[in-house]
Amino acid sequence: MKDYLFPKDFWWGSASSATQMEGAANKDGKGKNIWDHWYEIEPNRFFKKIGPSETSQFYARYKEDIALMKELGHNSFRFSISWSRLIPTGEGEVNPKAVQFYNQVMDELWNQGIEPFVNLYHFDMPFELQEKGGWESREVVKAYVKYAETCFDLFGDRVKKWFTHNEPIVPVENQYLYGHHYPALCNFQKCVQAGFHSILASAIAIRAYHKRNLGGKIGIILNLTPSYPRSQHPADVEAAKIADAFFNRSFLDPSVKGTFPSELVDILKKEGFMPHIEDGDITLIKENTVDLLGINYYQPRRVKAKENLFNPNAPFMPERYFDYHDMPGKKMNPYRGWEIYEKGIYDILMNVKENYGNIECFISENGMGVENETRFLNEEGMIEDDYRIEFYEEHLKWVHQAIKEGSNVKGFHVWTFIDNWSWLNAYKNRYGLVSVDLDKDCKRTVKKSGYWFKKLAVTGLI
Repeated sequence: MKDYLFPKDFWWGSASSATQMEGAANKDGKGKNIWDHWYEIEPNRFFKKIGPSETSQFYARYKEDIALMKELGHNSFRFSISWSRLIPTGEGEVNPKAVQFYNQVMDELWNQGIEPFVNLYHFDMPFELQEKGGWESREVVKAYVKYAETCFDLFGDRVKKWFTHNEPIVPVENQYLYGHHYPALCNFQKCVQAGFHSILASAIAIRAYHKRNLGGKIGIILNLTPSYPRSQHPADVEAAKIADAFFNRSFLDPSVKGTFPSELVDILKKEGFMPHIEDGDITLIKENTVDLLGINYYQPRRVKAKENLFNPNAPFMPERYFDYHDMPGKKMNPYRGWEIYEKGIYDILMNVKENYGNIECFISENGMGVENETRFLNEEGMIEDDYRIEFYEEHLKWVHQAIKEGSNVKGFHVWTFIDNWSWLNAYKNRYGLVSVDLDKDCKRTVKKSGYWFKKLAVTGLI
């Protein structure tokens, strides 16, 4: 078997988020975020009515978990700060117990030789700010920047890799188009405004970080889902180009290049959905781009030209310009309903190399969610998740190929270290290198993939 050797300084680790991992949703002064609120009013939306207070309990068990990360070969770990834990209403007074907690986590990571990668926003808008309009509101942009500055000032001495948002298009489309996140609206104008304000908030936070000269880098984490046309027919190719502009380039271009894709702007103007933009906003975005790009990759997007006329009286959706293509014979993860296409990760890295200045980047998430993994328990009580090992190996082979061809990719973080709560899916699909037994006080047990990852991280060799 051919060996695939990665650079010695490669970033091996995992990614997580506060709401999905910390637990303690109502403890030590934490304020309510939109997930806490939605669970209060509509618990039926969540798989088996499991809410965000019942997550993997990292808040109480961070020392144990960080020691386990070290044991499994991590040299880096990405987590998010909970905005509503640090600043309970999203603006105003800082919660000292939250400062203590995040200080302890960061110090413990460094003590174990693990570098903290810190993300500021991962889908968890403080409830009081959502009541003011969330990302639709200019006031919320100002509150976010103040929150970011607070984090830089509190933790910037130890954190040298910051990220403004994780997958900012996800809350934008799911809060304002598709109904998967609170407040579950279907309003494209609000979607566009929220997206623009997310980008603007990121740019202003980047400016604030650079002004502090703290010696680190600041970036953004984007879920890049390559859009593949059904065929090379010009109509299919155009459909894929438009889908790419909506779902990838809408955030990738302004974050890295400081500009917006003309294809998207033309559609917004044509359809009458341009956002409200104030004087100086475009210059701010142009002049404050990222130092570092995180790339989350799970699946491709396959599209084709529209086959039927749209209903002109229906709410506007991006799908007015393309249809999804159900490609025959595709490899699937049946539990998540997602296609597995390993070469997509290479195509993304080559696109970043060729069209985005080969910016320093890393794979910030890649993972496979599987339901009912206890089926694969062996006699020793370990889950033998060979399917996950194969998933990672096949993706990493393409990452290795990209490195050989000059990609500036510096690391690979799996999603995720430990089985965590996954928004509406709760614990339906498990992603971790380590299993959590909810019926036994969240007992941790390393899966076969955890030991595989340790060998990979230590040797750099598949």
